[in-house]
Amino acid sequence: MNKADLLRTIAEETGLTSKSCDAMLKSLTDIVIKAVAKGDKVSLIGFGNFHGIKREARIGRNPATGGKINIPAKTLPKFTPGKKFKDLLD
Repeated sequence: MNKADLLRTIAEETGLTSKSCDAMLKSLTDIVIKAVAKGDKVSLIGFGNFHGIKREARIGRNPATGGKINIPAKTLPKFTPGKKFKDLLD
């Protein structure tokens, strides 16, 4: 399912226009991205949690040359599905 399919399904299930569903989805994704970027956790009960994880700086190897390279520390986004979501996949 891509974004267009998702918007069409939301519009059909809610009776809203596709344009208002697009605005709602854009707002939701923007809010989640901004919150996680600030270090907050976003919990949607039954769906899951969005949060950031920190990776420490480390030394890796260049697979082409075998030489050592410095890999900088970074924060990455992570999604953890909720119980209801996981139970539907079993």
